[in-house]
Amino acid sequence: MERRTHPVQIAIVEDRDETREGLARLIDASPGFATVGRFASMEDALAKLVHHAPDVLLTDIGLPGISGIEGVRRFLERFPKLQILMLTVYGDDEHVFEAICAGASGYLLKDTPPERLITALGELVAGGAPMSPEIARKVVTMFTRFAPRADTPSALTPREHELLVLLADGHSYKTAAKELGLAIDTVRFHVRNVYDKLHVHSKSEAVAAALRQGILR
Repeated sequence: MERRTHPVQIAIVEDRDETREGLARLIDASPGFATVGRFASMEDALAKLVHHAPDVLLTDIGLPGISGIEGVRRFLERFPKLQILMLTVYGDDEHVFEAICAGASGYLLKDTPPERLITALGELVAGGAPMSPEIARKVVTMFTRFAPRADTPSALTPREHELLVLLADGHSYKTAAKELGLAIDTVRFHVRNVYDKLHVHSKSEAVAAALRQGILR
């Protein structure tokens, strides 16, 4: 980590009091780091971190109300250069995909040793992208799986592209159908076509493949 004249400022969003306070004690006891905010919900963090951003936002995903992933999107709209580190129990493809696509800079699981967490915070502000080993393997696998294929079928139709954009924005089939003025069965038909063309089997895989192939930007 490059030499700094002030401690790395960390804001924590974690709904479990014991976990949140434990993280704060760990960070404040580590030379070069200091907590500047402790929040039990993303709503509280968004309401109070308005004019000044910390160096790093350390957040859980499974929060009451606004999720950590949606919080990533909202904070980056407000502070585009903010570094965000996810600290969560979720290690599945869906959550990893969504967090990284939302703009998270790092992704650690909650069983990460304390000393590794502090090291990861330093890596983050130095320009790194710290991840738990199993998460890093998933990310490598995802990029390999979603590399452009020579046998990709014809491009998506305008309607299929429009629907994929809505799914990437977090819409369900029901809300996408309402947005497009279509029957939900029609939406399902288009989604099946999208999956077939992109060689995927779920919404998260479709979004990731579309981003990888430049269909979505």
